[in-house]
Amino acid sequence: MSNLRLLRRSSSSMSTTRSPLSRVWSPHSAFAAATERVRTGTLSQDDAHHLFDELLRQATPVHERSLNSFLAALAHATSSAACIRDGRALAIALFNRVCREQSGPRVVPLTVHTYNILMDCCCRASRPDLGLAFFARLLRTGLKTNEITANTFLKCLCYAKRTDEALNVLLHRMSELGCVPDAISYNIVLKSLCEDSMSQWALDLLQMMAKEGGGCSPNVVAYSTVIHGFFKEGETGKACNLFHEMMHQGVEPSVWTYSSIIDALCKARAMDKAELVLQQMVNKGVQPNNVTYNCMIHGYSTSGQWKEAAKLLREMKSRDLIPDIVTRNSFLASLCKHGRSKEAAEFLDSMTAKGHKPDIVSYRILFHGCASEGCFADMIDLFNSMESNGIAADCHVFNILINGYAKRGMTEEAMLIFTEMRGQGVSPDVVTYSIVIAALSRMGRLTDAIEKFNEMTALEVQPDTTVYC
Repeated sequence: MSNLRLLRRSSSSMSTTRSPLSRVWSPHSAFAAATERVRTGTLSQDDAHHLFDELLRQATPVHERSLNSFLAALAHATSSAACIRDGRALAIALFNRVCREQSGPRVVPLTVHTYNILMDCCCRASRPDLGLAFFARLLRTGLKTNEITANTFLKCLCYAKRTDEALNVLLHRMSELGCVPDAISYNIVLKSLCEDSMSQWALDLLQMMAKEGGGCSPNVVAYSTVIHGFFKEGETGKACNLFHEMMHQGVEPSVWTYSSIIDALCKARAMDKAELVLQQMVNKGVQPNNVTYNCMIHGYSTSGQWKEAAKLLREMKSRDLIPDIVTRNSFLASLCKHGRSKEAAEFLDSMTAKGHKPDIVSYRILFHGCASEGCFADMIDLFNSMESNGIAADCHVFNILINGYAKRGMTEEAMLIFTEMRGQGVSPDVVTYSIVIAALSRMGRLTDAIEKFNEMTALEVQPDTTVYC
């Protein structure tokens, strides 16, 4: 029987008498077991609270290292990998319980490492305000801060959109925290400046780092961050100049640096230049990753160069890399735009067979492609495929189907789809009614068209100008 099951049995007992097993309860073993269960995704929120219930009843204190390991595991737990809905929020709640009980013998005095974990946890939970509150509590305890504390404090300030304060701390107040800025400190602030569209300030800070030298010279992360920031702001010239400066300083670009440049070139539809950068990257011994290929394939697809996109997809697969859903949908759209909906459907089927399921956008693209080509039998197969993949048709999908039939003069089929739509509990919108009313009017069925108009207004769907045309 595991320690946690023993804890649950103990916590549910109404007796005040301790069993021999309860008296020899080991906090170290219990927390080690609980930490492992967090990592394997088998610890529930109730389990965690039961663990602390038992902890707070025992005279044997838990060592701060055991507590820190458990809180850190919770902070990094993902909802998809754990039974816990929000590990970070739970870690904060449990930490507060510990703080309330510090006067007793249950927990050894907390250390700066515990506060570091919780401050980082608050950032991950998008609650930098709580992180700053924990930092203030840490200072009141008189505990000595370290580099991790200072950097996490900077992160909290940046996450709280207080980048100007973070910059002031970085340049003038780090000594008050008992440390000097390191590369991580600078990179935190550089990233925040670029996210705030202040890439020129970031460049000034980076040049200050380069001028001062020492152990804080700009590294590949610093350069890549500012280059990416300039590209985001449309400052292509400054980004390219900084890239060349980076090379001149002997800092080798990483896959992230190259991918950032390739992404910007692809978005500018400069695919020839993007291809040259990709080749330069490979020649330098830097292997493209998922992000690199996704940028290139998306760029070729949106530029209508589906053959080049298909070539890169094959190359990507040969490297055991998988295109993300945005790239897959972009490629599907490119194929459908060029009248290749059957090839698009085959691509979707092949990805689904490998466990990479499509989303509703994938199906919208394919339905539109099939409808444009008049492939109605394929549309029905696609509809069934969507249901088997657990994706429910939405109003947009039904509108594509209804419009596809209506444009071909197949009004009866369009009306059957309209009825099916209502039967599945999907409410028609103004686009749906516009398509149906126009189709009925073209067929001379004005009475039916007026009936649908009255139905639309009765459902409080506001008509637009297309309904009256």
